[in-house]
Formats: sequence, C-alpha cells, structure tokens
Amino acid sequence: MSVRGKARGRSGRATVEVAGRWGFAARGVIYLLVGVLALRIALGEGGGRQADRGGALAEVAEQPLGSALLWALGIGLAGMALWQLSEALWGTKPGKRLLSAGRTVFYAFVAYSVLVFAAGDRSESGGGSDRQSQDITARAMELPAGRWLVAAAGVAIAVTGVVSAVRAGMRTYRKHLKLGEMSRRVRQAVDVTGVAGGIARGLVFLAAGGFAVRAAVVYRPSEVKGVDDTLRSFADTPVGPWLLAVVAIGLALYGAHSFAMARWRRV
Repeated sequence: MSVRGKARGRSGRATVEVAGRWGFAARGVIYLLVGVLALRIALGEGGGRQADRGGALAEVAEQPLGSALLWALGIGLAGMALWQLSEALWGTKPGKRLLSAGRTVFYAFVAYSVLVFAAGDRSESGGGSDRQSQDITARAMELPAGRWLVAAAGVAIAVTGVVSAVRAGMRTYRKHLKLGEMSRRVRQAVDVTGVAGGIARGLVFLAAGGFAVRAAVVYRPSEVKGVDDTLRSFADTPVGPWLLAVVAIGLALYGAHSFAMARWRRV
C-alpha cells in the first residue's frame, strides 16, 4: 500500500472511531434521560411526560441550546450507525458482522427519528413509543402469518433482554475496554454501571418482548407496550413503584456506562 493509501486508511479509521465514541455518548444521554423520567414517574412526579426516547428528546428540546443539542444527538447516533456499518463490512467473525448489520439498521432508524425531531417535526416522536409499537403490530398482524411474525419478534426481543442481562452480569464488556488506562476506582464504577445498567436494560427488553408475545397469542395489538408503558408496568407489580424506581436508576446507570464506553472502549 502506498503512503497516501495508508494515510487515507488511518484517516478513515480515525473518522470511524470518532463516530463510534460520539455515538456512545449520544446513547448515554438518551438512556440517562429515560431513566430520570422513569424515576420521576415512580415518585409520582412524571408531569405527563413519557419515559421513552420521545420524552427524552422533549426534555432536551426545553434546555438552553436545546435545538443544537438535538442535532448533536442525532449526528452522534448516525455516527454509531456508521461505526456499526464498518463492523458489519470489515469485522472478522460472521456472527458478529451479522449482529452489527442489525445494529446499523437500528441506529440509522433512531438517528433519523432524532434528526427529524431536531428539524421541527414532532410527529415522529409525538405519539410516543407505545402508540407506535401498537400501530406497527396492528399492521404486522394484517400480513399472512402476522401473528407468528409478532410472536417471533417478541421472543427475539425477550431473548435479547435475557442475553444482555446475563452478559452484563458476566461483565463481558470488559474485554472491549482499555482497562490499563483506568484507575481501580474507575474500574469499579464502570462495573457498577455496566452490571446494574445492563441488567435493568435487559429486564425492560424481556418485559417488552413478553407483552409482544402476549399480543400475538390473544390477537390484540393493544397488548403491545412501548418503552413507556413497559416501564410503567413495573409499578403494577406487588412491590409497587419501588421496582420501577430500581429499573429507572438502572437505566440511568446504563447511560453513565455508555459515557464510559465512549471514553475507554476500543473502537
């Protein structure tokens, strides 16, 4: 490879690295805000705002320089999609490349919705994740074998939640971190946020997947719950809003863990 080619290669890798780190930071902001909003709901101080991506974006929009912050979040999530695309195209293991391809689509969609919100179109998030999930489910059930598709999607989401929680408990994220650059206290803090946050996130996925499977079984799209309704369902358990508060704190910790990944992950 020529000197110019090597320079371009290094420049490309540097661009992807910056994009990935920016993406982790943007993801951290959204999870942190969703956790805070859910905690407010658990304490009876929700103020009508939904604890999902739409609610988090609305919260950002009300801050000083809110519009600029929204654009920064959208660009950051687009950066995450770009990094995942690079992993899908040039990763070494076929299984991981396939997962990265799926994440590319997911983060591209999320980035698009955030950028549309930043541009002033609130229709993408104004209805909340709950109504959007029910609308998508209703359309899916109209397809041939639609109930099976919804059930399969629910199982996949639930399994993702279980796997995410188990991997968090096993601290598998450590293999991606630059542990040598961290002090002992920082490593401990990263473990607290990674384990607690990952388990909380996995629990939300597990519950959301379960509701999707239930909707397919009873053939009722209204049984599907988005992030907001899924979180609120934790308050309907025998332990009341305490479980929601614990999960909310866990999601906020996952946001903090994403900030740590933005700083110390090998990208």
